[in-house]
Amino acid sequence: MFLALKELKHSKGRFIMIGLIIVFISWLVFVLSGLGTGLSDLATSTLKYSKADYIVFEKETDFSFSKSILSENLEEQLLDEKGVEAVASMGTVSASIRSASSDEENATKTDVLIAGIQPGSFMEPAVSSGKALINSNSNGVIVDESLKEDGFSLGDQLAINGSNEEVEIIGFVQNETLNHQPVIFAQLDKFRAIKYAAPGSDNGIENPVNGILLQGTDVDVEAVTETIDGVEIGTKDEAVNAVPGYTAENGTIMMMLWFLIIISAFIIGVFFYVLTNQKTQQFGVLKAIGGSNGFVIKTVISQVFVLSAVSILVGIGLTYLTAAVLPEGMPFNLKLPMVIIYSIVLLAISVLSSLFSVIKISKIDPLTALGRLE
Repeated sequence: MFLALKELKHSKGRFIMIGLIIVFISWLVFVLSGLGTGLSDLATSTLKYSKADYIVFEKETDFSFSKSILSENLEEQLLDEKGVEAVASMGTVSASIRSASSDEENATKTDVLIAGIQPGSFMEPAVSSGKALINSNSNGVIVDESLKEDGFSLGDQLAINGSNEEVEIIGFVQNETLNHQPVIFAQLDKFRAIKYAAPGSDNGIENPVNGILLQGTDVDVEAVTETIDGVEIGTKDEAVNAVPGYTAENGTIMMMLWFLIIISAFIIGVFFYVLTNQKTQQFGVLKAIGGSNGFVIKTVISQVFVLSAVSILVGIGLTYLTAAVLPEGMPFNLKLPMVIIYSIVLLAISVLSSLFSVIKISKIDPLTALGRLE
C-alpha cells in the first residue's frame, strides 16, 4: 500500500486523468439511477411505497386497477381469511381538474388521478400540510404537492371536468403519483360519484371499488381465491409491474445502466493495461531486487482500489450537487441503498478490470524488462 500511495503522489497528472474517467463514469451511473427511480416513482409511487402486502382484483384483469371492479363489501370476508390483518379498498379514475371559480372553456386544466380511499385506512398518506381526510367532510381531498406548481393551494375549490362534482383541497401530501399523474385522495363515496355517475357503469355492483389492499403475513392466496369467487390476488410488486408502461420504462433505464457499467469495465481495464505496459521496466526492477509477483500485484491492486474509491466518492458528490440544481419538476430520486450498491459494483469492476494488468505483471521477466536480454 505504501508503494502504491507513493506512486499516486509522484505521478499525479497520469492518475488524475484516469481518476477523471472513473469520476465521469460513476457520475453518469448515479445520475441515470436517480432519473430512473424518479420516473419509476412518477408511475407507481402511490402503490410502491404503500403499506400493502397484497391486492385483491377482479378475476382475469391482469392485476390492473383500470380493468378491475369489485364490491367494497368483500372486506368483511377478506378479514376472516387466515393471515389477513387489515384491509383497505381503493378505486382510481383519471380526470382533469380546474379551479371551480374559473370559466370551464378558458380555464387551465390539469390531469390528475383521483384515488378513492377510506379516511384513516393504511392507504391514506400522511399530510405534509393541512388536514387529513375526515368522514364529516365528504368534499375534502388531500392532493400531491406537485399541484402547487399549477397554482393550487389549501382551501381551493376544484371542479372535475365532465362531472358535476366539486372538491376542496384540505391537505397536501408528498410523492404521491400514479400513471405519471399527481394523485388526489378523496373519500370512496365521492370517487364513486365521479367515476360511476352514469347509470349502469358500476355493472350493478354494490359499493364498487377497483381493488382491495391487504396487510398481513403468510396470507394463503389460493385459499382466498377458492373461498371468494371471481377474484385474484397479486403481490404489491405484481400490481406495480402491471401499471401501464412501467415495466418497459424501468427495463429501458436498467438496460442503459448495465450497458454503461459493462462498457466502463472495458474502458477502465484498457487504461490500466496501458499504464502497466508503460511501467514494465519499473516492475522489472522490483522483481530483480527480490520483489515477488504477489508483492507487485498487491501494489497494483491497492493503487487501483484507492484511485477508484476516491473517484467514485467524487462522482457521488457531483451527483448530489447535480440533484440540488435540477429543475423542481424533474423526476429525480437518488436512494442511498442504490448509491451503495452501484458504488460497490463500480469499485469491484475497477479492481477486476485490473486483472488484465495482473496477468501482464506475472509474465514480466526482470532481465527482459531491464533490456539485458533480447
